[in-house]
Amino acid sequence: QVQLVESGGGLVQPGGSLRLSCAASGTIFSRNAMGWYRQGPGKQRESVATITSSGRTNYAGSVKGRFTISRDNAKNTVYLQMNSLKPEDTAVYYCNSVLGGTNIPLNSWGQGTQVTVSS
Repeated sequence: QVQLVESGGGLVQPGGSLRLSCAASGTIFSRNAMGWYRQGPGKQRESVATITSSGRTNYAGSVKGRFTISRDNAKNTVYLQMNSLKPEDTAVYYCNSVLGGTNIPLNSWGQGTQVTVSS
């Protein structure tokens, strides 16, 4: 049973930065591609960024150049560094392992972490 625990969200002003963390357990983390997703108010959940087991990354167009996904296999953790945040980035952010080479999630969702961008 894979467990995913997201953290690091909060309230930030437009233009600010946050770093989200996702700790995974119950899986051989280093072999898994991982992804970050978000669900804004009244919106469907969408893929934000993915990273393969070898470190290859992919981003949604709306966050490219502002967000960076990374992973630390020794800590079974994937990160999302978010810079130049905009009000439209407000959402609950989730992580999940993904089918390699895609953004198709493989497990049940965790509780997510709330990110609110507002002045």
